[in-house]
Amino acid sequence: MNNEEKKKAIEILNEIMELELAGVVRYTHYSLMVYGYNRIPIVSWLKGVASEGLAHAHKAGELATMMGGHPSLKIGKLLETEKHDIGDILRESLEHEKLSVESYYKLLELVQGKSITLEEYAREMIYAEELHQDEVNKMLRKPGDLSPFES
Repeated sequence: MNNEEKKKAIEILNEIMELELAGVVRYTHYSLMVYGYNRIPIVSWLKGVASEGLAHAHKAGELATMMGGHPSLKIGKLLETEKHDIGDILRESLEHEKLSVESYYKLLELVQGKSITLEEYAREMIYAEELHQDEVNKMLRKPGDLSPFES
């Protein structure tokens, strides 16, 4: 990778870090706003997703510093919609996850064939995030509905 490509990769890694940290805040907030009969398993799942987001942010920051960059202290966009129905939370989650996946694809496109480390990282994260999207998608379906939820 040339210097310009390294600089761009560091920018994308910082973007990923900011998005993942925003997810930590988002999912922590969501976990506090769940009420009703299914509260315990849903809160547990949301806390797990928040922890995973923190690990993802840390990994992006480690790669940025490995490349000589400075990890961002910023956090991605946070929007309080005041909607706290489980369906609303899951739909917002799906939108947030789509942004994360787009950033990982952007990184993959930049580094493909130029950095095995970053290429494998991007592929691993795309795989994890797409599985997470599918999990949320399935949670948005009614029992017995095999068709994917369309946002």
